[in-house]
Amino acid sequence: MPVLVDDLGHLSYDTAGDGPPLVLVHAGVADRRMWDAVVPALAERCTVIRYDLRGFGESAPPSGPFSESGDLLRLLDHLGHGRVRLVGASWGGRVALDFTLAHPDRVHSLALLAAPWPGYDWSAEMIAYDEAETAALAAGDVDAAVEVNMDMWLRGPARGWDEVAAGLAERLRGPLRTSLVHQALVGEHSQGPGSGDPARVKVPALVGIGLLDVADFQAIGRRYAAVIPGAELVEFATAGHLIAMDAPGELADVLGEFLAR
Repeated sequence: MPVLVDDLGHLSYDTAGDGPPLVLVHAGVADRRMWDAVVPALAERCTVIRYDLRGFGESAPPSGPFSESGDLLRLLDHLGHGRVRLVGASWGGRVALDFTLAHPDRVHSLALLAAPWPGYDWSAEMIAYDEAETAALAAGDVDAAVEVNMDMWLRGPARGWDEVAAGLAERLRGPLRTSLVHQALVGEHSQGPGSGDPARVKVPALVGIGLLDVADFQAIGRRYAAVIPGAELVEFATAGHLIAMDAPGELADVLGEFLAR
């Protein structure tokens, strides 16, 4: 597996396909493997680049202060790519947006899938989730914290586990556990989300929401679509928070059409 080594550790990444560069940035409860079912279709038209954020997947946890957008810039320079298409899921969506605002000359287009909004006034449901995760981690019960997150981000509030596609839970559980084990260290060193105005995005943009996701993220997605000039809003009826895992075929079609434009 290729790695980019620096003074903070290393970033693991992979590439597939040929064509204009397309970067996929994973969610904060997953790693780059969340895109597995989407990559083959996208690689037919693009050079698809996936990487693990610091402390996720096979990337080392940080040994000092870092910024996620700075890491992405370092990776693109390492690979020799100038302007790229960016797709980010959940926390990865915020990373992609921050990068677009900080380096507008390096981004050709932007797709945000269930990205958070810094400072959002979270619902009681989200506050209860956060309190449950915090309590589990404070007690040293990582397994319980994993299940809290699986219920919120994979199953979601609108369906039972019998309605979640077979195999998805096992695909997510390992990456999720890794993210939780490194969560405190990443949080300590990360410079956090930027405060840039999404209205300053000047590239073609697409915003995706899952209609089985938490209501907060559906509202946030619609806010992004309203604020980003010319953004297209796409609703995925069969997806929760992790659209790339719940509806990979539909997402690949939507992204393919968007990228072709």
